[in-house]
Amino acid sequence: MNRAKELIFSSDKILVFSGAGLSTESGIPDFRSPGGVWSKYDPSDFYFDRIVSDEKAREKYWQMSTEMWETMKDARPNKGHLAIKKLEDMGKLLCIVTQNIDNLHQKAGNSPHKIIEIHGTAITVSCLTCKKRWPREEIQEWIGQGIRAPKCDRCGGILKPDTISFGQAMPLDKMELAFGMAETCDLCLVLGSSLVVYPAAEIPHHAKRNGAYLIIINRDPTPMDALADVVLREGIGNVLWQILGG
Repeated sequence: MNRAKELIFSSDKILVFSGAGLSTESGIPDFRSPGGVWSKYDPSDFYFDRIVSDEKAREKYWQMSTEMWETMKDARPNKGHLAIKKLEDMGKLLCIVTQNIDNLHQKAGNSPHKIIEIHGTAITVSCLTCKKRWPREEIQEWIGQGIRAPKCDRCGGILKPDTISFGQAMPLDKMELAFGMAETCDLCLVLGSSLVVYPAAEIPHHAKRNGAYLIIINRDPTPMDALADVVLREGIGNVLWQILGG
């Protein structure tokens, strides 16, 4: 932990790369873990092509997505999120590249322009045809009224949360920005990511290749542990607050 503290305090362009393990401390389950949402559903049902082509698949998708939304809509930032906010307050945060869709970095007070949500966000819903956008709560009210696969009230198009589904193209602008930041940062701080979901997991690797130090804080081993300068298999919030003196 001393080495991690030394690296953090000597860096002033930190890229935080956050994954599901950060949000589990806020009570949001890791959807890939045993007992998570993906253990109840067949992920192949939710490939983007099926969602847009099959009404029944869309209904099942919204059932799953509503279940996920219920676990995160009232979640609050935990000590890990607040420690990242402290990094920004200290002038050390270059950006946050997050795989999470739960809006907790924003709730913690980090500047929106510093947050790159490479897997999208669950808090808004858009029409895939005309691009009209709604707050998630409004669409969930429709579902509560018995609409199983909501459609656009302007053009009749398919509605989908603004998250990236299996088989859906990653947002090119966000990925280019994230890789650019990985070339600029002097430290990549991986928090709660298993680093197995690509292409997102390539970002910390890219940072390391471009000369940044790499710290991984995750309860389980990752494929990049051997590349890291520091690996801590502990709870994120407690470790970061010990390091930052919170």
